Amino acid sequence: MEALMHVGFRVYSDSINPSSRFKSCKSPSILMEGRRTNLTCIRAQQPGTKEGSVSATAFSGSSDSLVEELKTKDWEIKALKDEIAATQGIRIRRRPPTGPPLHYVGPFEFRLQNEGNTPRNILEEIVWNKDTEVTRMKEKASIYSLKKALENAPPPRDFLGALKASYVRTGLPALIAEVKKASPSRGVLREDFHPVEVAQAYEKGGAACLSVLTDAKYFQGSFENLEAIRSAGVKCPLLCKEFIVDAWQLYYARTKGADGVLLIAAVLPDLDIKYMLKICKMIGLTALVEVHDENEMDRMLAIDGIELIGINNRNLETFEVDISNTKKLLEGKRGETIRQKDILVVGESGLFTPADIAYVQEAGVKAILVGESIVKQKDPTEGIRQLFGKDILG
Repeated sequence: MEALMHVGFRVYSDSINPSSRFKSCKSPSILMEGRRTNLTCIRAQQPGTKEGSVSATAFSGSSDSLVEELKTKDWEIKALKDEIAATQGIRIRRRPPTGPPLHYVGPFEFRLQNEGNTPRNILEEIVWNKDTEVTRMKEKASIYSLKKALENAPPPRDFLGALKASYVRTGLPALIAEVKKASPSRGVLREDFHPVEVAQAYEKGGAACLSVLTDAKYFQGSFENLEAIRSAGVKCPLLCKEFIVDAWQLYYARTKGADGVLLIAAVLPDLDIKYMLKICKMIGLTALVEVHDENEMDRMLAIDGIELIGINNRNLETFEVDISNTKKLLEGKRGETIRQKDILVVGESGLFTPADIAYVQEAGVKAILVGESIVKQKDPTEGIRQLFGKDILG
C-alpha cells in the first residue's frame, strides 16, 4: 500500500494534471490506448479481477490476494511512468516491461521470461537491480520510520557552498573526489581499499567535497562506508553516489549522513526530478543532477530549482568517454542559460591530467568529479597534486 500511495499519488498529484500529462507526446491517445490494451491482457491472466479496478474479492479475501492486487496496481502506475519517460527521450527502462508477477510463492516472484526481460545495456541492468533492491529495503524500513530517524541524523552541510568557496579560493575547479573501490567498466581500482583512509587523504590533498559509492553489486560500495567516513570526522561534505530510482532513497541517504545525492536525468523523468528536488530541499540535501547529452541538458534547464548540474562525459550505455562532450553542452544558448540561472557545472569522467582540467574549465566548468585517476594512486593526496599539476590547498 505504501508503494502504491507514494509512487502513484504523491509524485503525480503535486506535479501534473491530466491535460498536461502527455504534452510532449505527439500521440497521447495512441499511447494510452496501447497501454489499456496491454493492461487488459495482463489483468485477463488474473482470475477474479476486472480491468481498471481493485476487485472486491481482493479486499474481502485472503491477505495474499490483497498483496498481489496492490502489487499489480503499483506495477501499472510504474508502467505509466515509463511511458511518460519515453516521451521525454529517456531510453533507460526502470524495470522489465513484461508485466507484474502473476504468482507469489513466499519471497519469490515468477515472471514470464522473454527477450523483453533482458537489459539493453549496463545502466539498464543496474537500474533494474536497484529497483528490486530498493523494494526489499523498503519492506525493512518504511519511509515514515526514516523521517523519524532524520531527527538523529548528522546535520546537513553545505555541499554547493563548499564547491563555490573552493573555486574562489584556488581559481581552479573545485574537486569532488570519489571514494570508489571498483566500477563495471574498470573492475577493481584499489585492492587495499580502506574508505576512511582514502577520504582523509583526499581531504588532506584539498578536495572540496567527497563522493562515496554506495552501490554494492556493481561498485563494491556501501552505506556503511558513507557512515564510517562521516563518523570519522571528515569535514568535506559527502555526496551519496547512488542510482536513485525512488524518493525513499533520499531519506535513507540523509539518515546515513549524506549532504548531497546524485539524480541521473537518463533514468529519471522530469516529474521525478521535480519531486525529488522538493524533498532534497526539505531535508537539507544538495542535488547534483547529471546529464549526458543535449536532450537531457535541455530538459534540466527547463526545470526550476536546479543549482548543480554534472556533465558526464561517459556514455552510460556504451561506456565510451569523450571530454569534448562538456564543451558541446556548454556552448551557445545552453551556456548562456546556465550563466543566467547561476548554475554551477561539474565536469565528470575522462579527467586525468592538468590539460584535461584546463580544457573543461575553459568550457565553463567550476567543479570536477574525479575517482579513477586519483583512487588508483598509492597516495591519493599525491594523486590530486598530479591531477592538477600543483598543490591546490592554497
